[in-house]
Amino acid sequence: MAFPLDSASITHGIQLAVAPVFLLTAVSGMIGAVAGRLARIIDRARAVEDRARASKDDEFLKRAYAELGELRQRGRLANGCIALLTLCSFLIGITIIVLFLGETTVYQIDSYAVHSFLAGVGCFLLALLCFLAETVIATRLLNFHMLR
Repeated sequence: MAFPLDSASITHGIQLAVAPVFLLTAVSGMIGAVAGRLARIIDRARAVEDRARASKDDEFLKRAYAELGELRQRGRLANGCIALLTLCSFLIGITIIVLFLGETTVYQIDSYAVHSFLAGVGCFLLALLCFLAETVIATRLLNFHMLR
């Protein structure tokens, strides 16, 4: 592998590779937010399960099982969101590597950077849809409990 010693091309390669890093900042913030929501979903599910185990009231058990189903669905969406965000981060990391290597070596691999970046952005958009769906379900569940 031939690396040119031209500092201008290396500097330009670093500048190109740093641009996608800003997306990584957004992704890490999203992962933190979704992980916090997932932790609250798990805590709520454990509390509902504990109360359901201690209860003999059929009406309460029916509501508890319905809520646990909603919590399970929300948990799956949150897990899917985290998986998509993780894949997004990986693809953006690949983009950074490919951009840098494309600028600093003789290999013409820039088209791979475009594909990996677009795939990463696609994963980010799908993760946002999962996040939206989870929050809509959470809000619907909140509104349902307020009616009782």
